[in-house]
Amino acid sequence: PAALPSGIQYDYSIKNPIPADGILCKSNTPWPSPVATWTAGQSVTIPFYPDGAAHGGGHAQFSVSYDGGNTFAVVYEVLQYMFFTGPSSSNTPEVLSYTFTLPAELPNSDSVIFAWSWVNAIGNREFYMNCADVVITGSSSSSYTGKQMVIANHNGYPTIPEFDGDYTTGLSYYENSANVTVSGSGTVSGSGTYTSSYNAPKANTDPTLINVITTTALPEAMVNNSPTGAVDSDYEFDSDSESYSELDPDSEIDSGDSDSDGGTDCTHGAMNCASDSPGYEVCVWGTKVSIACGTGTVCKGTNGAIYCGWP
Repeated sequence: PAALPSGIQYDYSIKNPIPADGILCKSNTPWPSPVATWTAGQSVTIPFYPDGAAHGGGHAQFSVSYDGGNTFAVVYEVLQYMFFTGPSSSNTPEVLSYTFTLPAELPNSDSVIFAWSWVNAIGNREFYMNCADVVITGSSSSSYTGKQMVIANHNGYPTIPEFDGDYTTGLSYYENSANVTVSGSGTVSGSGTYTSSYNAPKANTDPTLINVITTTALPEAMVNNSPTGAVDSDYEFDSDSESYSELDPDSEIDSGDSDSDGGTDCTHGAMNCASDSPGYEVCVWGTKVSIACGTGTVCKGTNGAIYCGWP
């Protein structure tokens, strides 16, 4: 993987859903440089790792932001059956890649955030979102108009209940989403701009600083900030053939004897909030690793998991 932004640590829970009070895209720290260059109108294929819980499908969108993550315009949707070809009660996916054509109207910009978002059909009500920084070139258009990305199961936004076999559940939010127009200069217009005040204050809105709000990767051209040995059991973009093993957020780091390098013996993958800082600790092959939470956020624990959220 490429070097991380200054002050950013590996995301050991990259596949987790975004906590109800967490930051969209899981981070608002600019990336040092874009991780892919796409041409407006080209075909792209987005693959996913096979080792996650597919939660019976659900609604998903692929979107772009030109204003630092405040506003996302949809470029492609997979409604009802994400990871499947029809209704399913399975946690094992049938579909692990999606190919679609980027709109030719996407304006040129070197500060575009590409996002995948997903509301699962079965299980706890969650909102999944992974983001990556891309460059868009080759366009003769100065703006693109598309649906506003749907945000649900997140503070300040609607809750979409479990589908219980009814795959029309929550569809109205997607079908009736207002349009929003994004431009290469970062300006946004249209009735589809977000009405909740939750998201906007959390994102960096300076277009000269935003290169990415990212926690994940795309194939061949993209990198991620999740090291080999990360993460949990749900989905993220697949970047290459690196293997990922599951971490257990329910197990606390065991105190143990110091090793010769000054570390501490502990159970690999164990995680807990740090007692002396707003971050958390992860055990990596017998050594405790301290992970700092993003600026303004603190480590929290809920439902057997830990995450960095707003106080």
